[in-house]
Amino acid sequence: MHTKKLHLYCAFLIQLIIFDFSYGMTRQQLKNSGKLMKKSCMPKNDVTEEEIGEIEQGKFIEDRKVMCYIACVYTMSQVIKNNKLNYEAVLKQVDMMFPAEMKDAVKASATHCKDISKKYKDICEASYWTAKCMYDFDPSNFVFP
Repeated sequence: MHTKKLHLYCAFLIQLIIFDFSYGMTRQQLKNSGKLMKKSCMPKNDVTEEEIGEIEQGKFIEDRKVMCYIACVYTMSQVIKNNKLNYEAVLKQVDMMFPAEMKDAVKASATHCKDISKKYKDICEASYWTAKCMYDFDPSNFVFP
C-alpha cells in the first residue's frame, strides 16, 4: 500500500476507533490500536522488535532510528503538528482514547513533560525525550506500541 494511503488509512481507523469508544478504550484496546502504527512505523525507521519492543517497559535505546520510530508513532497519533509535539493535541487524544481510570494520570504526565520537546529542534529527539520523560514520571500509566 502506498505510504500516504497507509497513513490516511491508519488515521481513518484511529478516528473510527475514537467514535466507537467515545468514553475511552480499555488499556488492552488502546494497545491493540497501536499495532497498526507499530507495523507502519517499524519498516519506515528500520527498527527491530528488539530495539523498540520494550519501550513500554522503559527500555529506551538511545539511537536515532528508535527516536524517529517514536516520532512516527506520535505523528500517526496526530499529536505532532507542524513538525512539533502539540500539547493540546496530546490532551485531546488522551480524552478521546484512554480509559477513564488512566486519563488524569496520563494528562499529569503530559503536563509534567510538555516543555521537554522545546529543548530539541529535531522532532525525533523531541519525541524520544518526551516519551522517556512520560515513562519516568509515571511508568504504570505509560502505553506505547
